[in-house]
Amino acid sequence: MLFPVSGVEISPLIPFAVAFIVSFLTSMGGVSGAFLLLPFQVSVLGYTAPSVSATNQLFNIIAIPSGVYRYLREGRMLWPLTLAVIIGTLPGVFLGAWVRIEYLPDPRHFKLFVAGVLLYIGLRLAGQTAQKKEKTRSAEPGAADTVQVITATLRRVEFEYHSETYSFSPPLIYLICFLVGIAGGIYGIGGGAIVAPFFIAVIGLPVHTVAGAALMGTFVTSVAGVLVYQFLARFYPGLSVSPDWLLGTLFGLGGVLGMYCGARTQKFIPARFINGILCICILFVAGKYIADFFP
Repeated sequence: MLFPVSGVEISPLIPFAVAFIVSFLTSMGGVSGAFLLLPFQVSVLGYTAPSVSATNQLFNIIAIPSGVYRYLREGRMLWPLTLAVIIGTLPGVFLGAWVRIEYLPDPRHFKLFVAGVLLYIGLRLAGQTAQKKEKTRSAEPGAADTVQVITATLRRVEFEYHSETYSFSPPLIYLICFLVGIAGGIYGIGGGAIVAPFFIAVIGLPVHTVAGAALMGTFVTSVAGVLVYQFLARFYPGLSVSPDWLLGTLFGLGGVLGMYCGARTQKFIPARFINGILCICILFVAGKYIADFFP
């Protein structure tokens, strides 16, 4: 099957299957899987135009709601963190989309940028995974699995999860997410793949409470990203900027099923195992892209 916008010719079952597998594994860590689907599109499918970033964000829009639904249903959506991610990331996404089109249309330089983003994510996760074994906790669903917000102000948020209290500063989240939004807008991932490891490894929030907020933030910023790319396409008539709607939809449908299953399974899987899977995948792709840039 030929996808005319991207120029990719492939069986429609392959994008669906790849998106399902990737999304199932990554959604448990609060990551949509877009950060791994983009290297697949660039290196395997040969889709290197700026529109690949928009297509990746289209995947997020279609796939993420199923995972978010599971976290909402189980009471594991940390709303103060979710809102902070959205508020901080949105402006950065707009700027990042423009930078991608204007300064990174060359596939070789874009791959190097992708490698840098992935290397950062991978090293953060590696540090988190190498830490001492997490405390044993019940895997049974119930009240203990829900997030209880204790205090939520513009300066400080405290919440309880599994009888432990955690906190974070919203202004710090805004700043981090703005910078992340720029990178996410360039890369086409919405930013969740970057902020989730940061929240876990640097701020010290538990992965089981970060996942829902990161996915919801990625969904909202991906909607904005696709709209921006679609708008900017009119100013670059000689460049493929708008998303490949058909290819992105196939990826998204596979992601819908994968994210739902991943979100449903997540609370039964140890955080170190989730981080370990993500870390291996990320560092492998980053290493390959860096090696390709410096032959």
